Amino acid sequence: MSQPQITDSHCHLDFPDFDAERDAVVARAVAAGVTRMVTICTKLRTEPQVRAIAEQYPQVFYAAGTHPMSAASEPLARVEDLTALAAHPKFVGIGETGLDYHYTAESAAIQQDSLRIHIEAARRTGLPLIIHARAADDDIARILTDEHRAEAFTCVMHCFSSGAALAEAALDLGFYLSMPGIAAFPKSTELRAIFAAAPVERILVETDAPYLAPPPFRGKRNEPAYTVHTARVGAELFNMDYADFAAQTQANFDRLFTKAAAYRVAA
Repeated sequence: MSQPQITDSHCHLDFPDFDAERDAVVARAVAAGVTRMVTICTKLRTEPQVRAIAEQYPQVFYAAGTHPMSAASEPLARVEDLTALAAHPKFVGIGETGLDYHYTAESAAIQQDSLRIHIEAARRTGLPLIIHARAADDDIARILTDEHRAEAFTCVMHCFSSGAALAEAALDLGFYLSMPGIAAFPKSTELRAIFAAAPVERILVETDAPYLAPPPFRGKRNEPAYTVHTARVGAELFNMDYADFAAQTQANFDRLFTKAAAYRVAA
């Protein structure tokens, strides 16, 4: 019996951590059942390198945006630039964008401007918005809710590790929560409870590689193959067999990342 297929909905394969063995990293992921990966561009000037990785590997898709921690140091993205990227067949999402007040609270205003630009690009392209949120729950919830009321868009809360109120706000808008390796850390009891209270139809899994490796690799470089370890914890939370949970997250990913799903079918 073949092993269940699963998707790493968020990783950073262009980071130098993978330069020496990118082929092997992708091969290990595929061997583990991770048949799709979305690699994320965090600075638009590096988009050509990220795109090239997606073009090199059949299993890899990509998204691009300006990370909130870089919003003040990088040129402000333009809606037109982001929408133009969507012409590429493997470009499947807008971001990551969002708000991060943990290290970069002083740039809150420009982060919010950047976020709204990315939201408009998500609307125009029909591609999902990929949100990074840290130490900014109230502002994220307010902006996403206000903007969605003005004109709808789809969205995933990437590497979700915020509070229950933000999870509820996101789910109320029809958004998805992506489960990172943090959810598998022994002390992440509250975070696991937030995921367990969410509809399983709105759960994705990710690594955010090279960061936040789940046990038994915690403290080491993360990689897409380790998606499986986080997903096994997810299966336990929802009292599901791993194969059933993997299939559910695949269906969820296809529903949100429609362009990736269509590409897989057409390939």
